[in-house]
Amino acid sequence: MLFRLWLIGLFVFMGWMTCASAQGLSWPKDLSAYQPAVPRFRSDTFDIRRYGAVADGRTLNTQAIQSAIDACSAAGGGVVLIPDGFWLTGPLVLKSGVDLHLQSGALLQFTRDRDQYPLVKTSYEGLVAVRCQSPISAEGAENIGITGHGIIDGGGDAWRMVKKSKLPPDAWKQLVASGGLLSADGNTWYPSKKSLLGSQTPDAGVWKPGMQISDFEQIKDFLRPNLLKFTSCKKILLQGVTFRNSPAWCLHPLMCEDLTVSGITVYNPEYAQNGDGIDVESCTRVLIENSQFATGDDGICLKSGRDEEGRKRGMPTQYVQVRNCVVYHAHGGFVIGSEMSGGVHDVVVQHCTFIGSDNGLRFKTTRGRGGVVENIFVDGVVMENIVHDAILFDMYYMATNAAEPIGEVKAQPVTEATPIFRRFLIRNVVCRGAQRGIYIRGLPEMPVQQIELEHITLADTRQGLICSYARQLKFEDLQLFPIQSDPVIDMAQVQDVQFNTLHYAPDARLLLHLQGAESGDIRFNHLFPAPSDRMIRYAGGASRAMVEIAGK
Repeated sequence: MLFRLWLIGLFVFMGWMTCASAQGLSWPKDLSAYQPAVPRFRSDTFDIRRYGAVADGRTLNTQAIQSAIDACSAAGGGVVLIPDGFWLTGPLVLKSGVDLHLQSGALLQFTRDRDQYPLVKTSYEGLVAVRCQSPISAEGAENIGITGHGIIDGGGDAWRMVKKSKLPPDAWKQLVASGGLLSADGNTWYPSKKSLLGSQTPDAGVWKPGMQISDFEQIKDFLRPNLLKFTSCKKILLQGVTFRNSPAWCLHPLMCEDLTVSGITVYNPEYAQNGDGIDVESCTRVLIENSQFATGDDGICLKSGRDEEGRKRGMPTQYVQVRNCVVYHAHGGFVIGSEMSGGVHDVVVQHCTFIGSDNGLRFKTTRGRGGVVENIFVDGVVMENIVHDAILFDMYYMATNAAEPIGEVKAQPVTEATPIFRRFLIRNVVCRGAQRGIYIRGLPEMPVQQIELEHITLADTRQGLICSYARQLKFEDLQLFPIQSDPVIDMAQVQDVQFNTLHYAPDARLLLHLQGAESGDIRFNHLFPAPSDRMIRYAGGASRAMVEIAGK
């Protein structure tokens, strides 16, 4: 055991040394490794009406549509056509070679009858779990697509619990009057007794040795499915379609290769708990472009499994491009984590807009996850009216001790369960309106490291830059104009931090508040306006010797 810990410690130390010797991060010159292979479909068309489907909004067309999919795949592939009209259906399984094509004016409505969705063994939030079958699923399929200009509705309101705080008073009264049950405190509505019981069950849905699927029947309604779940599939195309009203996550590709998402719309109401837009988990070669997301949870999110199960799987999410996307209300615009135990690396995000989301760029993990997130490149992000943090690195996600004062945070041994955030290059970001401009919170045993931010403008934020337990940070052309400008920068236990060209409000009284005896090598070049010595305050063992200001 001691030898194992020594090896882990050596690995981490060598990683730090590699970062320390690097001459800065550079944008990847060749993105060919990122390019997904795009599926090609035969032109043969299988119209669901030929298999008995009826567009009356009442007839359950599950068998007819599935028959069309099966016949199309058996014939070597082609297009399964969903014509314009109201098509009610239960869960569908997509097969190899099939492009499910929704004409403009087509509504594929998944039934609100929860009995149509059997329990299945699957994965949820990075763990092996039992959930209800997804409305659309595929496993081990190749060359599959969902295209067109129609709408796919997951019937999520039949499944979701709703918090009273998320609705206006009149809407809450209407929901309660519709049926269902309330929690003991009256603050959460559940659609059924099974749903309420599931909320009271520890580790609800998590699969453990010796269990049977039937063991989960009493809490079935609580085990909400993701609207779309593709597992171990290759060459996937999602194009043009609107996905809405998912019971849980909306789009969940898991352990897939060559995924192209282009020109889609994802919409969930703001009260949609766990209503993520797209969660790309343990996938390779992914392109998400020209799409819009408005969700009840994270918008565009990368994951790779949770804790020990994710580390055993050992499949990172890698070679991902996100470009020209817009995220409206969401917990995060672009997100990595917190289930990132298999690692996430080589990601490029370009030309995205986040409006009204809780956070903008959100990178989250916690002790126990393990995994390495590195080589993340972001260029050209515009944000407005961000509720919390414009740029967030948080290694205390959902931690019980997250609020401990800096001086009381204790380092823990470095093990395979220690997460690592390193090698991020973020440039050309403009944000107007946020609680905090930049928030970086690493672990004392594993600081956030080698982060470069270039040409960043953060205006009308309540606070500027807050950072603890980080090293090798470089800020180039940083413009910080917080409303609450004392201090503009608040740092603790940081090392090797360089500011090159920093603009801040002329009326700021305190530029830097520095804490921590382990802080050091903090350098400022080209400050506008030039600060006086009284604009820097030291505490908790920090001293003037730790800070160098050019020209002073």
